[in-house]
Amino acid sequence: MTAATSDMPPQGEWTSDDLDRFPEDGVRREIVDGVLHVTPAPSSVHQALSGLLFYALSLSCPEHLFVTQANDVILSPRRRYIPDLLVVKFEAAKSQTGKFVPDEVVLAAEIVSPSTKSIDRVTKPTYYAQAGIPFYWLIETSDEFSLTAYELNSDDMTYEPIGTFSGDDTVRLDRPWPIEIPLPSVRPRNL
Repeated sequence: MTAATSDMPPQGEWTSDDLDRFPEDGVRREIVDGVLHVTPAPSSVHQALSGLLFYALSLSCPEHLFVTQANDVILSPRRRYIPDLLVVKFEAAKSQTGKFVPDEVVLAAEIVSPSTKSIDRVTKPTYYAQAGIPFYWLIETSDEFSLTAYELNSDDMTYEPIGTFSGDDTVRLDRPWPIEIPLPSVRPRNL
């Protein structure tokens, strides 16, 4: 152990601050209700899809927003997630810390992985909604390649679907900004 992590694991629950003491080693660490989760590196399909979707979103992203990948979102001291894709306020992105709080995030997107199905489909959207993140996208790759876009219902702090797209569909949404992405253009060749 390095000096920065010699007091790990902490007594009691893990916090977001504990993650800041780890070295920059490329390991994906998240905090879920005070429990440290280390997830495996994403597959090549996952990474390709994330990159293609990042590029497609960046093409139409307005100047006051910024598209980024795999940055931390600190929901609370006991919850810190790494969405696959994020759209954040440009002012927040200028800080270059790679960490955002919910009011800086406009859209969080998760690509469902075999090892994180219930987390991506249930846990993360629940906590993103409770934190007030306005939009959530869920991308499925296992049975049929699809993208479902959700918008926050601020009355009950849950997400409601605003569009589901699959096959050769084009993602057409008017919020959080006018978006038009043909799904075949972001589908990796090996998917």
